[in-house]
Amino acid sequence: MATREREQAPASKPRKPSWRLRAKAPKTDRKDTMSQETLPPARAMLAYGGSEARGTAPKLPRRVKRGAVETPPVQSVERALSLLEAVAVSADPVPLAQLTQVLGIDPSSVFRLANTLKRRGFLANPNGRKHYVLGPAVWRLSREYDWSRMLISICHESVKALAIRTGETAHLAVREGRQVFFIDHHASGDQGVIVAGQTGKLMPLHCTAHGKALLADFGLSELKALYGSTPLERYTVRTSVSLPELAEVCSSVRANGFSADDAEYLEDVRCVAAPVRDRGGLVIGSIGVSAPATRMAGGRDSVMARHVCDTAEHINALLSGDEQ
Repeated sequence: MATREREQAPASKPRKPSWRLRAKAPKTDRKDTMSQETLPPARAMLAYGGSEARGTAPKLPRRVKRGAVETPPVQSVERALSLLEAVAVSADPVPLAQLTQVLGIDPSSVFRLANTLKRRGFLANPNGRKHYVLGPAVWRLSREYDWSRMLISICHESVKALAIRTGETAHLAVREGRQVFFIDHHASGDQGVIVAGQTGKLMPLHCTAHGKALLADFGLSELKALYGSTPLERYTVRTSVSLPELAEVCSSVRANGFSADDAEYLEDVRCVAAPVRDRGGLVIGSIGVSAPATRMAGGRDSVMARHVCDTAEHINALLSGDEQ
């Protein structure tokens, strides 16, 4: 993988990085943060670099045991959110009568909720009747919020724990078009030779473990829509450049819960990754481990896959609110 300090290649065609052997660094705690010059302006807000472990491996945050008495939810807030969700999943304006059925309360209460959300801009009446669509406030919040920063905040400790548990370099990534964009990493200090962190770098989707994890839910038709007539580039003798083969790989990722890169992008590096999903099951990122190919032999890749899948499940639970 790429050396840590090399500048990012242009987004249109990512420069193939070359990873190098690196002597074990002194055991001091420090965090490598991306400079503003490392990333293009559109990604400057993601200046949250990976860090390198120098100490005892932390454990994943423990599941908080619920007490005998839980804090009761605020009913009006739950109803308002349910209303927004019902409108969001509909392709057409949703009539008040349908929202009444969803909430199971009297129409006047539903109307007051909808009207309040409309006044705040979260709902709108496109045809002037009591039929609702999402309003401009939802779009504004979505545009203003840095979702990658949110993902880093939630996942960083899990990325760190995965790196130290495996003794390798762990990465967190998201999809940008046809490329993988690495937004966080953590490198273990247990090995004399490690794969350099890639935070802020771009790599292709079709031949990297993270890319295939991000494409987990894509079928052949979706892949054709994504790539169009653009041919897949071959990087090593193991690189597959066939969309039908990539579709089969995506199906395997869905079935097994993880993906692998067997020297398909870089000859001497192997990687295992898993999709990160939101509460609705949508793939919003990927978590994975990268290591020199020599350390992935003898069944160690299967052990890595289990650690990666366990970490992905933990993150998914955090994103769905099942863990605190």
